[in-house]
Amino acid sequence: MEVVQVKAYVLINASPGRAIDVAERIKGQEGVVGADAITGEYDVIAVCEAPDVNQVGRVIVEKIQKVEGVFKTITCLVVK
Repeated sequence: MEVVQVKAYVLINASPGRAIDVAERIKGQEGVVGADAITGEYDVIAVCEAPDVNQVGRVIVEKIQKVEGVFKTITCLVVK
């Protein structure tokens, strides 16, 4: 039986000059599949996966938003 995972893209605004550092710190967090510094309106994009929406929220609040240099996040849940 396949375990269903909820997937989300998290768009992150970082403090000036901190995008690469924020992406590197987020990459090692549990529930974060990947993170990259990007150009454009947002500084970092992270991909999160968890068993349910509540766990995705927990990853964002406890693992991403607490990283030094993270200023703001926007979460986009994947609907397939």
